[in-house]
Amino acid sequence: MNLEKIRAAAERVARSEGLEIVDVEWKVGKQRFLRVYIDRVPQRNPAPDGGNAVESGEDTDPKISHSDCERVSQQLSVILDVEELIEGPGYILEVSSPGLDRALKKPGDFARFTGRLAKITTSEPIGDAKFFEGRLAGFADGKVKMELKGKEPRTVEIPLEGIRKANLVVEF
Repeated sequence: MNLEKIRAAAERVARSEGLEIVDVEWKVGKQRFLRVYIDRVPQRNPAPDGGNAVESGEDTDPKISHSDCERVSQQLSVILDVEELIEGPGYILEVSSPGLDRALKKPGDFARFTGRLAKITTSEPIGDAKFFEGRLAGFADGKVKMELKGKEPRTVEIPLEGIRKANLVVEF
């Protein structure tokens, strides 16, 4: 099975629906699962009064609906079967939103969610730590900038290739 071919098929379907693919996972256990996470392409339009859409309360990141997942699932399922991208019978296709605590993987994810609270775990220590929680402060030159709180607030730069896991933190 070629996960890159499956990802490419999923991206074709998502693009046709005005969506983007966040991640594609293949899990084998008692059953075989293909999980596809979709999201809306962010809209950064100014508010109608010329101000900032975020300040005006307008939702600049519309949410994924059940019907979005259903449309992508139906179309992708046909392509997977016709192009025989998954060998053998019996797999479960799940299409869903990435969730409020979504994983951050691509450089664009870190830029898109600047200002949001996140947790990052690194493969190797940076300074004396491998775990960071703070506000994303952008992405530049292959590094994620993060503002950390604590006794002495500071900004760290974490190389993208050194990140083992990164997720948004749900805020209420």
